[in-house]
Amino acid sequence: MGKEHALVICNHKSDIDWLVGWVLAQRSGCLGSSFAVMKKSMKVLPVIGWAMWFSEHLFLERSWATDESTLKSGLQRLKDFPQPFWLALFVEGTRFTHAKLLAAQEYASSVGLPVPRNVLIPRTKGFVAAVSHMRSFVPVIYDITVAIPKTSPQPTMLRLFKGQSSVVHVHLKRHLMKDLPDTDSAVAQWCKDAFVAKDKLLDKHIADNSFDEQLQDTGRPVKSLVVVCSLAILLILGALKVIQRFSLLSTWTGVTISAVALGVITVLMQILIQFSQSERSTPPKVGPTTPRNGVES
Repeated sequence: MGKEHALVICNHKSDIDWLVGWVLAQRSGCLGSSFAVMKKSMKVLPVIGWAMWFSEHLFLERSWATDESTLKSGLQRLKDFPQPFWLALFVEGTRFTHAKLLAAQEYASSVGLPVPRNVLIPRTKGFVAAVSHMRSFVPVIYDITVAIPKTSPQPTMLRLFKGQSSVVHVHLKRHLMKDLPDTDSAVAQWCKDAFVAKDKLLDKHIADNSFDEQLQDTGRPVKSLVVVCSLAILLILGALKVIQRFSLLSTWTGVTISAVALGVITVLMQILIQFSQSERSTPPKVGPTTPRNGVES
């Protein structure tokens, strides 16, 4: 991990699964070259925009499913990327909730698909396109399964800002890209089969509260700690210099400006928290669109 290009697929279990991916990438030493296919609307959020700059994320439009050239150009830009990178793709298309699971179960029953219990039905068009354009230079797929132990509270953005921890179990399986089938329809079926296996794996976790696999200690890189501490010190010193230079706390005008700025930041953070909640995510259409090249969306 961290020494090879990889396409990363993961179930979307919690509000902050993206953070689990960040931690794995950071522990593997390749956070700076980690990319994610995300909704275009995510770019308008200030914190996400900052994260995009800080972690060098690549944002592709959600509408690339009907714009093949946009997707192809975005993926081909990675062909000559000088460092090992990860490209993350949540193929379920939305975050897991009980209501969405019921809709997925109803759809699966109506068309004769395996009825899911712990995951949603994957939307395979993006995965098929990624494999098609990247199999020549990306050697592996990391199949990640995220589970929350029964004894741990559900991780959320609000708990994160409050400094409250949660335990997350992560199971990672490495597939060789060369072992995937050649046709688009077969690749789509491979993805669906992977999520059927993921569903069974989560059944086992629910029963045993563990994946019962060999644990690997990834450690905590000192470099990341130094970077975060240095950034925090610079921000604090910069804030103090601004306060001193403009005497923001010595006059009523300065106090008012500071209070307004703090209020704006608070509102933006509330927007981010609300936006990150699973219940507010946009559910995908459960029915397939018109097949194209033998692949359902």
